[in-house]
Amino acid sequence: MIAGAQGASSAAWGQLQMQQAQRNADQAEQRARALQSQAQAAQQEADQAQNNARELQGSSSAARNDADSARRNVTTMQSLGQVNAGLSELRTQIAEVVAPPPAPAVTPAFTNAEGQVTGTRINVTA
Repeated sequence: MIAGAQGASSAAWGQLQMQQAQRNADQAEQRARALQSQAQAAQQEADQAQNNARELQGSSSAARNDADSARRNVTTMQSLGQVNAGLSELRTQIAEVVAPPPAPAVTPAFTNAEGQVTGTRINVTA
């Protein structure tokens, strides 16, 4: 009977080892699924971060272009200011050249000793 008991014990031991191996395999499978889920989530975050980086690079390029354009506008405005100052000076010079000559001085009338104004009319009859 001892041999039968050992055979049953050995079979039970084998069954127990089989169940333990099955539990170990199930636990490993659960860990694998959990890790795979974490890996997928991390990959999605990485993809999103990559997309954000591309968008930021595009925005950075657009901002750099805007800054370059603004610098060119400042330079243009400075040049226009210098041209306007030169034109203003040129207008002044032209106005001085083209200005009509001053009117001849009119001899002022005189008041004689009797208080009469003289020298306003010339008598050309003789």
